[in-house]
Amino acid sequence: MELTADNKLRNLIIVGDRVLIRPKKQAEKTATGLYLPPGVQEREKVQSGYIIKVGPGYPIPIPIEDSEPWKDNEEKIKYIPLQVEEGDLAIFLQREAIEIRYGNEKLFIVPQSSILMLERDEIL
Repeated sequence: MELTADNKLRNLIIVGDRVLIRPKKQAEKTATGLYLPPGVQEREKVQSGYIIKVGPGYPIPIPIEDSEPWKDNEEKIKYIPLQVEEGDLAIFLQREAIEIRYGNEKLFIVPQSSILMLERDEIL
């Protein structure tokens, strides 16, 4: 199997309440036709992008019952799932995002609490 960029992303595991976002291509000029230098878009407080990976959610411990001491007391964790889904368009706060480079691609790791709004294409 050939190792492509999408195959590499499948190997990534996002931890906790975080999501991996591919930034949406920003406009290079304003509505009035002024061209913006590359750094201007990156300094915006709010960014948008497509969610490509989602973490398991918020961890909550399972209560341990001491009534049966022979049972394995290995701590098991359950997760409250996130509201976001892969493929959603997310509007998020730039200051909370962590920018990473994976391969030749710029991606953001963002906690769900920094996502302001989602746009989801659902077929009803």
